[in-house]
Parts: sequence; C-alpha cells; structure tokens
Amino acid sequence: MTTYPPGRQDFSRSVPVRLWEDGFARDPAPYYAALRSQGPVGWAELAPGVPAYVITDRRAALRLLGDEEAFSHDPRPWESTVPDDSPVLGMMRWRPNSLFSDGADHLRYRTSLIDTFGRIEPHDLRARVHRAVRVLVGRIGPRGEADLVADFARPLMALVFNSLFGMPDSRGERLDAALGKMVEGGARAAAGEAEFGGYVLELIAAKSQERGDDLPSWLLDHPAGLTPEEVTWQVFLTLGAGHEPTANLVANALSRILGDARSYATLASGARPVADAVTEVLRHETPLANYGIHYARRPVTFHGAWIRAAVPVVISYGALAHFAERDGSGGGHPQDASHLSWSAGPHACPVRQHTLLIATEAIERLTQWLPDLEPVLPRERLTWRPGPFHRSLTALPVRFAPRSPDRPVDLP
Repeated sequence: MTTYPPGRQDFSRSVPVRLWEDGFARDPAPYYAALRSQGPVGWAELAPGVPAYVITDRRAALRLLGDEEAFSHDPRPWESTVPDDSPVLGMMRWRPNSLFSDGADHLRYRTSLIDTFGRIEPHDLRARVHRAVRVLVGRIGPRGEADLVADFARPLMALVFNSLFGMPDSRGERLDAALGKMVEGGARAAAGEAEFGGYVLELIAAKSQERGDDLPSWLLDHPAGLTPEEVTWQVFLTLGAGHEPTANLVANALSRILGDARSYATLASGARPVADAVTEVLRHETPLANYGIHYARRPVTFHGAWIRAAVPVVISYGALAHFAERDGSGGGHPQDASHLSWSAGPHACPVRQHTLLIATEAIERLTQWLPDLEPVLPRERLTWRPGPFHRSLTALPVRFAPRSPDRPVDLP
C-alpha cells in the first residue's frame, strides 16, 4: 500500500507559476525558485488555464517515477477537463503507445521498441550520422557562417531519423517544422500536431503496403503482433521523442562548448571527450525540461501536497538540474548518472545509448569538419524558444573559414 509523508498543502487557491510565459524561456531560474519555495511539489500552469503539480525535489521525483500503484500515465481523465484547442494537448494527449500506458500494455509496447531499436547496430547509426553531417557541411561550409540550430542540429535529426524510419531526405523540412510547432505548445501547436500526425500516417500506410529495412517495418513484423494503429502511435512517439530533444541536446551542448574557449580547446584537442560535454548538458541544462507526466489514480497526499486526481503531475528535470548545480549535489565526475534526464523507473528512456551516440558523433564530426567555429554572440545573449516542456535555443549563429566538404580538416 502506498504511504507518503504526512501533511497536506492544497494549492487550489494558490496563484500558479506560469511556465508558458516568455520570461520562463528567457530565464527559468526564478520560476524554478518560485516552485521550490512551495516545497517538493509546486503549483504551475502549463498553458493558460491548464494547471499542474510540478516536482522539483529529486527524492520526490524518484518516488513518483517508481509508484505505479498510486499514479498512472493515462491522461484520459484529465483530457476530458480541458478544451479541445488546448495548446499542450499535442504533447499530452492519450495515444496507445508506451508513454501513455501502464501495466501489461506498457510492457508490450516497451518490449517491442527495445527489440526493434536493438536491431540498429552502433556502426550503422554512426555511419548515418556521419553522412548527415557531411550533407549539412556541404550546404553551410562554403558560406563561412551558419545558424547551428536551423542549419545543423534540427535538419541533422530530420536526416538521421528519416533514414532510420524509411523516409527520404526530401521530407526532412516537413518533419522538422511540424515537430517544432507541436512541442512549443503555443498557438501553432494544434497545426503542428496535425501535420506530424499526417506525416506518420503516410509513413505507416507506405510500410504496410511494402516493407523496408527500417524501424516501422520491423515494428509491423514484431512478434508482439502490434496492429498498424498501434505501430502508428509507437512511431509517433519515438520519431517525435528522438528528433526534438536530441536536436536540442546537440544545440545546447554546442552553445556551451563554443561559449567557453578553454572547454572548446580541450575538446578539439581530444584531451576531453565530447561525451563529457553532452553529459554536462543533461545534468545542468536538460533539453526536455518538464515532462514525465503522471496522474494520481485517486486523491493522495504526496510529500506534503494534496494531489487531486485528473491533474497532471510533472517532473521538472530542469528544476532538479538547477538545484543540483546550485547546491553542489549534482554528483562527481561528468560521466556519472546523477541527473534524471533519462527519467527513471518503468518508463525510463529505453534508447538512451542511441541518443548519446547521435549527439556525440554529430558534434565530433562537425568540429572535425569545421574546427574553427566561433560564436557570433556571447552565450548570455542567445534567445530561447517559448514553451513549458523544453529548453531549446532559437538560434546559435557562428562563423568560420569557408570550407568545401571535399577538403576535410583533421579527419581521421
């Protein structure tokens, strides 16, 4: 039986912290401080009129992530309470996939994903990333300047994931645009959700007619016997979760690397592995800042807060990272697993090694092709995309000596 610490703070009459404001995108620290001042559980809005409990304490987060008795991932009771045009529905709406399922359904979906992604050999994934980097360097190299968000991180993910999911390079811009609108959770979110949904439906329809050597085809033929509809929603989840957070991870890591000349020098010389810089981002500036959404199965007191049923309970990975960094509790060596960016418990990310490989190989290869990257703006002047869920740069302008991809520099 689930038991929690005594006490009962009811937020029903409290003013929520507005995570949808532009100010949150500019500087989330004061917002996290306001949430933490309320205790391990704070009260926020994900969009106007869409309240949520937000977990800002590591111990509370771990307990929530492991408690399937008191909390569910199924949002349908909550969905019935919000308007159909709510801008956060694209990220929170129920679908029959591993993210929004519990128990036997979750295990079936998760096992099919682990098995399917397990078929991707590291050397094959590395080759796909290298090819994508070469394509993009071919576009930006001769110019001597680029935006590493719009010209590299985001189109890189579209190229890599389209290749894994059996779609041509030419569809990359469509995929990138749809996901960008959906994740921001603003006025264009519904359009982005519809566009991305249409993209996935077309993909599954094509693979149902003719299989290929790709993830959707493997899912359709998996022994779990997923229906085409179930495969559609696993692809909706994994294609979206693979593209958007990984693009932000690469961009955030590059901004931190290029913003510190000494750090860049140690990485460029090989004295420090790029994997360390990527892990630093996961620990201190995680690209998926607020997610891991749960719903109390019934009203419950949790770490001093009264949690109502059918109200989202969000894990603030961004707040956990912020307070770990501020309090010096983030762990020791950069390679340690003190952060919770991969989540924890039964719903922990099943493909973290794939994500790390994509991010590290992309950054290593880019800096080998263009070793003299120089930021145009200091890091404190960079701007961030609005939205309650992510930590995502608007742009990362750089300059470098113009270079043809046919004349590589320092490639092994």
